[in-house]
Amino acid sequence: MKIFMAALDTETNTFAPLPTGALAFAEGFVAHGNATSLPENYCSAQLYVWRRRAEALDWDVAESLCAYAEPGGITARTVYEAFRDEILRDLTHAMPVDTVLLGLHGAMVADGYDDCEGDLLAAVRAIVGPDVPVGAELDLHCHLTDAMMRAATVLVAYKEYPHIDIPERAEHLFTLIADAVMGRTKPVMAAFDCRMIGSFRPTAQPMRGFVDHMIAHEGRDGILSLSLAHGFPWGDVADVGVKMLAVADGDHDRAAAVARHYGEALFALRKEAAPVFLTVDAALEVALDLTVEAGAGPVVIADVADNPGGGAPGDATFFLRAVCERGIAGIMLGYFWDPIAVRFCFEAGLGATLDLRIGGKCGVASGEPVDLRVTVMGLAEQVTQRFGTAPVAMGPSAWVRAGGIDLVLISLRTQTFHPEGMAALGLDPTTLRIIVVKSIQHFHAGFAPIASEILYASSPGALSQNYTEIVYTKRSGPYWPRDEDPFLP
Repeated sequence: MKIFMAALDTETNTFAPLPTGALAFAEGFVAHGNATSLPENYCSAQLYVWRRRAEALDWDVAESLCAYAEPGGITARTVYEAFRDEILRDLTHAMPVDTVLLGLHGAMVADGYDDCEGDLLAAVRAIVGPDVPVGAELDLHCHLTDAMMRAATVLVAYKEYPHIDIPERAEHLFTLIADAVMGRTKPVMAAFDCRMIGSFRPTAQPMRGFVDHMIAHEGRDGILSLSLAHGFPWGDVADVGVKMLAVADGDHDRAAAVARHYGEALFALRKEAAPVFLTVDAALEVALDLTVEAGAGPVVIADVADNPGGGAPGDATFFLRAVCERGIAGIMLGYFWDPIAVRFCFEAGLGATLDLRIGGKCGVASGEPVDLRVTVMGLAEQVTQRFGTAPVAMGPSAWVRAGGIDLVLISLRTQTFHPEGMAALGLDPTTLRIIVVKSIQHFHAGFAPIASEILYASSPGALSQNYTEIVYTKRSGPYWPRDEDPFLP
């Protein structure tokens, strides 16, 4: 047996002002067929699993491209086409193959391609023919499209958010595809459109119970796999929205019935499952009240609208300005993507005091820059933080202090995953009253163990949580919450 594998991963916010080009991928990760001989990371984790599983079965492995870019705006057409064509050339040279496994995102948009994953999967299918099993692992924030469904044999999405289960889902997908290759199963897929747009947290009820029920159902009653595609609300594409996917063994009607069952169950939970977001002022008021009971750990506030993991710049100043106006001390905000400010800090040197203009550099959604007189408290050339077990580079970074306000400034744009990025600069997060992180949910795994409370707040940043006001030009049909009951005739 011979397996072909590759990975191409970025999440596209079509409303974001940041183009995604070759430099974005170079700063993320690019390996031309040798990812599994390099240190494992977020993008290559799936390939590591598939190579290990394949070699345990004495299968030959043909490894192609592995490329990742931090979520941002629309990908340059030439960049996407070059990556796609590299994968297709390698596949053609590797033929004949017995199966194909791809690590994809599911919400990648390039200039001229609203559905990069569907385009790539269709081209792969054209090369391998109708009988070779083709599997893809997707981010749960994917757009589940007809083109993807037609071309793939099995699609599997992460179940957890934070995405702590990427290797586990890779194992699951390999098992499904291996069973299909061996003729033990005949996977068929069906999807149900929940007619919803939103975001959901499996770390809290009722979503925790919903996800656990999906996991328990897999492998029973002819159902091989279940995935909830949360969708990515900041993608202006035809298929934006929540969909439920079921994979059954040879029974399409069964897959369709189970997908509908879970999709309708989620729709019934829609109001209870929808997360609540505070305003900036309300979040700070609540946090200050909570910190009266000192000693329990910092209150962590997620600045969800400036999450680089959703394509936001990561330099918005709305929280910082509010903190300055209130004179709050014992608070850290970050990680701010501001390579210019970092450069100035390195030039000034550790212990220096200087006037520093911070943030507000990328556009209206970043707010106005804030000018502060700061002291450089910590500097480091190569700072990393963990996303699960994989290191994420922050680049040269600086910790600065202005009065009682601590800021962590970074050179490589990334959301806040873990407090070790602070610790690497000498800042002990457990000594703080309040921590404001630029993330929607991925921070949870790293910060929950030290937090006394976690709050979620939406500033006027790039990722609006008011889904009724996002202007979609390509999606047709009603959806909740814009329509109270989108299933009415």
